[in-house]
Amino acid sequence: MFEAVIAVCLEVTAGPCREQLLPGYEAETQAICEQGLAADPPLLNLDQTKGTARCQPVGKALDFSEVAPGVYVHRGRIEEPDTANLGDVSNIGFVIGDDSVAVIDTGTAPWMGEGIWRAIRERTEKPVSHVILTHMHPDHVLGTAPLAQAGALVVAHPGLERALLDRRLNYIESLSSLIGASELIGVGSITVDQSVDAEDEIDLGNRILTLRTWPTAHTGTDLTVLDQGSGILFTGDLVFHEHTPALDGRLIGWKEVLTEMTEMQVKQIVPGHGGPVLDWPDGATDMLRYLNVLETDTRAALDQGQRLGDAVETIAESEAEHWDLFDAYNPRNATVAFTELEWE
Repeated sequence: MFEAVIAVCLEVTAGPCREQLLPGYEAETQAICEQGLAADPPLLNLDQTKGTARCQPVGKALDFSEVAPGVYVHRGRIEEPDTANLGDVSNIGFVIGDDSVAVIDTGTAPWMGEGIWRAIRERTEKPVSHVILTHMHPDHVLGTAPLAQAGALVVAHPGLERALLDRRLNYIESLSSLIGASELIGVGSITVDQSVDAEDEIDLGNRILTLRTWPTAHTGTDLTVLDQGSGILFTGDLVFHEHTPALDGRLIGWKEVLTEMTEMQVKQIVPGHGGPVLDWPDGATDMLRYLNVLETDTRAALDQGQRLGDAVETIAESEAEHWDLFDAYNPRNATVAFTELEWE
């Protein structure tokens, strides 16, 4: 199989550059791929492209496992983004219906969106109709561009587009230092085509996905996706497994949302990190324990009149043995929790 690519650069004259996939030109032979390019030339940003589009053997697909009929999950690494993993640190899914495919989260960079596209094309020629983003964090959304360029509608919480607009440049700057500037070429702004105010459904053809937004919890833009066919719920980062939870919203709100989620009639979940599949509601046990300890210890520190700098050294330390990346995330969580509960 062959696919079309073109070089895109931060600056055409100086670089750095990367090869960008042009989705939709896949063909069994190079000649047929080139005929497709000639018949329907892609729309390109000439300020970023270098040279001309060309056809070459299909690149590497992202690795996915089929966890239920028509439901596929990629398990990200339990690591911080770096030049070795190139940002492959969160879970990604896609669901195939009779008519089309929906992708759930897109990873940290465009190369991941391209890897998702190739993985789907290994399994079906059905169009990718929707990209559903579970929240605003960069490791879940910055791979969206290739799939949106292929015609997928971007679906998300009503607040996600604005939240990303405010943070995108900071995200890109930070990630460029971690995984390399060239990997972020082509990220672009993310436009949400379909906002979910409370609950909505997407029909992929005899395959219904139920989307639900939640009050501020992990973030202010959390959304879950329930595949009615399999009973599997994609939670995004409302549920962490192995990876220390990351609080970027409201501690009390997160506890309330997670408790409500445990009452949902679902068989299994795909968390935002870890898993990749957990039984439910058993899969919430570690999360609820951690959030309860975080609250209890924070309230104790406040009652004792501790200063924030001292409190973050001890809050939730009893949880350290249960989680990976604890030192990277727990102090941030303690800071957010302390600030929230201090002003109750």
